[in-house]
Amino acid sequence: MVSGRALHFVFKVADRTLTAKFYREILGMKVLRHEEFSEGCEAACNGPYANRWSKTMVGYGPEDSHFVVELTYNYGITHYEQGNDFVGLTVQSSESLKRAAANNWPVKEQNGLKYLEAPGGYKFFVVDKPQPVDKDPVVKVSLASSNLEKSIAYWNGLLSLKIFEKSPKSVILGFGADQAKLELVDIGEPVNRAKAYGRIAFSVPFDEQPTIDQKIQAAKGTILTPLISLDTPGKATVRVIILADPDGHEICFVDDESFRQLSQVDPASDADLDKFIKSDKSRA
Repeated sequence: MVSGRALHFVFKVADRTLTAKFYREILGMKVLRHEEFSEGCEAACNGPYANRWSKTMVGYGPEDSHFVVELTYNYGITHYEQGNDFVGLTVQSSESLKRAAANNWPVKEQNGLKYLEAPGGYKFFVVDKPQPVDKDPVVKVSLASSNLEKSIAYWNGLLSLKIFEKSPKSVILGFGADQAKLELVDIGEPVNRAKAYGRIAFSVPFDEQPTIDQKIQAAKGTILTPLISLDTPGKATVRVIILADPDGHEICFVDDESFRQLSQVDPASDADLDKFIKSDKSRA
C-alpha cells in the first residue's frame, strides 16, 4: 500500500471560542469547512457521545494539499481529561511565535524546542523559521508508544508506512516524502488515552480499503469500526474503516475519491463557525 495520503488529526475541544482564537489568530490557520451534526457519529468521530456536535477543519491550505486539524466539539461537554498519548504537532512558522508574543499567548520551551499550548493542553511545537509557501508548514504529528518495536511492526510492517528516520527512542513514518509525517515516541510506560484522545486520518483509494480490512483481520488487529459509509449533510458520502494500533491510537482510513469531494474548501465556513459559537448556550 503506497498510495496513502496523510489528512488530519482530530482534537476534542471544550471551548470553541478560545480554540478558534488560537488556530486563527495565533497559529494563523484558516477555517476550511464547518459542519454541524444533530447526533453522534456511527464511527465515533466525536468520541463516545450521542449528543449534538460540530466538526471544524482548520489548516494552512486546502485539504487536497495540506495536513490539517479537525476540531471536534461536543455540545455541553466542558472538559476532557488529557492522557499521555498525544506528544505534539510540529509546524514551521516563526510568524506564529510573533503572533503569540503580540497576543500575550505564552511561548514555552521543552528540551530546547519552543511550543505553544492550545486550549485543552495540546502542544504545538514550532520550528522557528519562516512559514514555507511552497509546501505544507505542518511537519509531523507525534504520538506516544509504549513499545517502539511493536509500533514499528504495526505501522511499517502492517500498514506499510515508510520509515524516514529512526532512533532508539523514536521513529518517523509516512506515505510520502512531501507529506506530513507521523512520529512515534517511546515513553517507557503504558499509553493512557484518557478522555481527550484523538484520531489520525489517512486516505487511500476506495479499492484499497478492503485490503486494509483483510490485513488487519489476518493479523488479529483491532478494527473499531468495520467498513462503513458516512453521510455529511449536503456533501459527499465517504467510506471509512477505523483501526486501533497496539497502544489504542485510533486510525481512520477514508476513501480518497469521495474525500476529495467532501473536503472542498467552503468559503462560508469561517462565518458559520462564528455564528454557531455565538448561538451556543450549552456551556452556560
